[in-house]
Order: sequence, then C-alpha cells, then structure tokens
Amino acid sequence: MAILGYNIREHTQQAKRRFIDVQRYNVRTFRNQPLAEISGSLGDLGTLLPILLALSHGYISLSSTLVFTGLANILTGVFFGIPLPVQPMKAIAAVALARKFNKAEVSSAGLFVAGVIGFLSITGLIRWFTRKIPIPVIKGIQAGTGLSLIIYGGGLVTAGLDSSWVHNTLLIVVVLLAFLALLCSPAFPRVPFALLILVIGIIKSLPDGVDHKAPYGFGIWRPFASVPSPKAFRVGALEAGLGQVPLTTLNSIFAVSFLSADLLPKVEAPSPTAMGLSVMAINLIGCWFGAMPVCHGSGGLAAQYRFGARSGSSVIFLGLVKLLLGLFAGNFTLNIFSEFPNSLLSIMVIAAGLELVNVGESLNTSGARDLRELDGNNEGDEFGDEGNGPGANKDLTETERKRRWAVMLITVGGILAFKNDAVGFLAGMLCHWSFTLQDRLDARSSQRGDGAIRLPNDDPDGQSPLLRHEDA
Repeated sequence: MAILGYNIREHTQQAKRRFIDVQRYNVRTFRNQPLAEISGSLGDLGTLLPILLALSHGYISLSSTLVFTGLANILTGVFFGIPLPVQPMKAIAAVALARKFNKAEVSSAGLFVAGVIGFLSITGLIRWFTRKIPIPVIKGIQAGTGLSLIIYGGGLVTAGLDSSWVHNTLLIVVVLLAFLALLCSPAFPRVPFALLILVIGIIKSLPDGVDHKAPYGFGIWRPFASVPSPKAFRVGALEAGLGQVPLTTLNSIFAVSFLSADLLPKVEAPSPTAMGLSVMAINLIGCWFGAMPVCHGSGGLAAQYRFGARSGSSVIFLGLVKLLLGLFAGNFTLNIFSEFPNSLLSIMVIAAGLELVNVGESLNTSGARDLRELDGNNEGDEFGDEGNGPGANKDLTETERKRRWAVMLITVGGILAFKNDAVGFLAGMLCHWSFTLQDRLDARSSQRGDGAIRLPNDDPDGQSPLLRHEDA
C-alpha cells in the first residue's frame, strides 16, 4: 500500500508539473507572437465553415455547437498545449446532409462514435492498434488527407463559377492573387495571413449578411437537452456513426498524435489514448444539447500550424471567440458566415492540404518516427514505435525505401480513389503485409540452404543426399 501511495503521489506531482509547464509555454508563446497565434487559430476555418453552415439549417444547433466547441478548444489548449483543432465529423455530416437526418439522428451518430472511441481508449486497445500500424501507412493517411483537402479547395473555386465571364474572370483573379499571397507568406512570417483573409471575407459578407437578413441575431443562448429515441439512435448509429469510427480512429487519433510530434518536436505530443478520451468527452457532453459531432483532425492541425499557431494559446483564443458568439450572437454569426466568399475559403483549405502533404516527404529520413534516432534513456516512444532499440538509428536499403514509398502511395491512392480513409488504410496495410510475407518466405527459403532440395532418405547410413541446383 505504501508503494501504491508513493506511485500515486509521484504521478500526481508529474501531472502538476506538466500542467504548469504547458501554461508557461502557452503564455510565453502568445507573448512572443500574438498575431501569429491569432492568425493560426483561424487556419481551420476553410474546412469548418462550409460544413458548419450546411448543418446549421435544421440538423444541429449552431449556438450549442459554438458554445461546446469553444469550451473544447479552451480545454484542449490548456491541457495539451498544442494548436489542436476541433473539427466536424465529416462522414456523419455527409450522410446527414444526403439523407436529411433530424437533430436527434445527428446527435445519436455522435454519441455512438464517442462511446466506441471511449471504449477503445479506456481498454487500451488504441495503444495496441498504434503499435501495429506502420509509419508509411500513417504518413499515407496524412498525405491522402492533404490531397483530399486540395481537391476540395479546388471544388470550392469551381462551385463559384457561373455563366458570366466577367464574374468568372474576377473570381479567378482573386483566387490567383490570394494564392500568390499564400506562397509569399513564409517570407513575411509576421504578417497574419489567415487573419487578413478572415477580415476581408467578413467585410465582403457584411452587406449581404446584414442588409438582407433580419433579425440580426443577437440574443442570449438558451440551452436545451434532448434524449434520442431508440429508433433515432439506431438510424444515426448504423447509417452514419459506423462509417465515422474508422475515420476518427485513423485521422483524429493516430494521425494527429504522430503529426503533432512531427510539427512540434519540442512539445510533448498527446498520446492516442488522450486523443480518444478527448473526443469521447467532447461528444458525450455536447451532443445531448444538439451540438455538431466533432473530433480532432490532422488537416486542421496542419492548417493552424501553417498559418502561425505553435501553442495551445491559439485555440484558447479561438475557443473564447466561439464561446462569446455562441452565448450572445449565434444567429448573427450564421448570417455573416453564410455569405463568406468561397474563393477565400478555398485558399485556406489548399494551404492546409499542402502543409499536410509535406509531412510525407520525411518518410525515409530521420523525420520518420520509426527511423529517428532514439534517446538512449528511452525504450521507445510513447506511441509504441518499435524502432531498433535504444540509441538506434536505422539505415534503409534501397529496397526498403522503395517498399515504404509503395505502402504510403497505395494508402494515398485508396483514400483518393474511394474518398474513404478506411479503404486507404486497408490498402496500405495489405501492401505492408504482402512485403512482410515475402520477407518471411525468403528467410525460410534461405534457412533451407539457399535453394537446396532435400530428397527422401534412401542413404543406408541415414544421411539424406542433397541435390543443389544452379540459380538461373
């Protein structure tokens, strides 16, 4: 009992020290680069706004979504200290919009996913899965998601085209200028690119969002809670929630954990278990009040990093803004952002995609977690990467390099071809397993004597003659 009590005290003190360190890091980073943190907090709006606005028309409560996602942003920023995004569950949103779900069915889907992810996290199965997934598959999911975002961003541009050549020409010019500004933004790190895009978009939205929509939408949030019926839960869970589970597990838990370590190596990355518990908590609370089912996402993290966010202070700022808008101006927010130009949103989405695709470049370098030189005091990293043991730094052969690229690209191809992370994941794992099987067969063949054929034992001395054949 004394040992148990000592361990509890030791873990409590470690958690307290880490919490204090995270807050110091958040404050120090925000003091050093306030505009960059604010700009970075807005980097994920390109993927958030279109889905949020579409679901706000009868599928979810916008005010509740702003309040609970705002609280989630604040708490994740405080506890994790990284710019962790809070994004819509895209598979649930797509099914809900296509099949005209009601609020109870959307909430049921979110509750179902939260329950499954919570079970996997609490039982430790998340960590087991993490140890079994090879790095090329993880990077393939990240790169595939990035390319999907780029395609989606291009779709936002083409959706704005019409029969007027004057309008189309102006739209293309605006997009090209914004894209050129995006390409030049790394040369001017102090310029808050995403913040400027947001301000320009709001100025453009004000005339249509205010003059033609009444009332303006200011008012205090009145929360309401509802319990889905068994039928609504069955429809939401089976038709939308079931397909969301692998996407959340792969992109919101595994990919985010690895990506945060890649982008912010000096900050302790949250473990997959912590990511899973975070997703569970957000949805098990908010979905009862009609909030949109949400998760974390590697695309959002890449976007916020791309536009300057380096600490949890960025999402704390974003959470405070969301919370205030949800409490006092939910409808006004809907009116304004309904008119936000898709041409500007597309640039933010494309920027997020480019940042995420860039992660795949380190597949065969020390930037890959399974190839990175491990600290001699560690038996491995917290994500279960197996590496080569303490202090090892694995050198790859040309064949191994090609195989890793093949696994990653097949994962990317599956995601893009079927528009489904789970299909890409399965394709990448099958490719990885095929290479593993080939290695085992080759090893077994070499153990038999480099191609020796053993004949039946006809020798009277009890020794089997060997017939060796020449390699072709």
